[in-house]
Parts: sequence; C-alpha cells; structure tokens
Amino acid sequence: MSAQPIAYADVDHEAALKYAVQLIDHRWAQVIEGRIVLVSPMWDHEKVAARIRRQLDAKVDELGCISGSGNLDLPGSPNWYLPDLAVIPEDLAEGAAALLPDQTLLVVELISESNGDTDRITKRKRYAQYGAPLYLLADRQRRECTLFSEPHDLGYAVVDGPHPFGTSLHLPGPFDLTLDTTGF
Repeated sequence: MSAQPIAYADVDHEAALKYAVQLIDHRWAQVIEGRIVLVSPMWDHEKVAARIRRQLDAKVDELGCISGSGNLDLPGSPNWYLPDLAVIPEDLAEGAAALLPDQTLLVVELISESNGDTDRITKRKRYAQYGAPLYLLADRQRRECTLFSEPHDLGYAVVDGPHPFGTSLHLPGPFDLTLDTTGF
C-alpha cells in the first residue's frame, strides 16, 4: 500500500517560515525571498554601524526614537529582515515582535562581501514597496554611500548618490543632519 500525499493547502507557509526563523537559538536569522539566511555580523561591520549610530544618537533622542537592529516583517512576502540599523519611534518598541518598514524613520544596510546584491537590489526594492521612508546603503565593497527616499511600489523616486566614503551625506527631515562617511 502506498502512502497518500499530505495536502498542505490550509497551511500558512509564510507564517510558518517567519515563525521558524524566530526559533533559531542564539543566531540572528532573516528570510530573504523565502530563503533562511543566518546573520553573523563581523566586527568591522559593527564598527561602521556604530559610527553611523553615534552620529544619529542626539537626533534620535530628540525625536523620541531608538536605533537598533530589530525584526522587520514584510507581510504577504517571504521576507523577514534584520537591518543593520533602523530608527523607530520609541513607543513602537514596546512588546513588538516585528515592525513593518513603513514604521521606521530610517533603515540602514551595510554591504559585506556576502550580501552585495541582496542589499543593493532585493532589499532596496522591498523596503520601497513596504514604505521605508529612508534607506541608507553603505556599500563597503564599492566604498560608497547612497540614500534612497520617497518610496513607492516600483522603488525609490529619489536617489542621492552614490557618494564615495569620506564625503558628507545629508539626511533629510526628520533628521536634517549631515552624516560624515569617513572611516566607513
């Protein structure tokens, strides 16, 4: 007697995948276009994130926000991101398992050798579709920064850059500050 195939039509595969990635013990993981990707930040990567965070700290406090690397869910897609840095209103951090990109004020991704196309293409497209108002891409492979703003379904309408590392990059409101990219 042969086994009958099991029907999985009633299973919410997106929810199951996003739930599973949260249960990976002691590892940071994200889901990118349906693939589970384990994240292991290196110290040189963290150094750049810290330099950006320090420059944002006073404005983040003034705006009543926090910065960090929490979960961002993209409902209706096979994506669950852990940005290198995001700025969110402090009140949204209370008990939230994940936020949506449109709840952020800024999302920052730092490109490493292993994730160039993911951050340059896939995440840029998805962050725009899900309304992240500002997307800062610090491309450590190409040694340049680009700021994307005015998101819509097809991408970002405004692209400021690429600017070589070592030059200044203006972040518009609500930040309205100039970011020094020296040492990225």
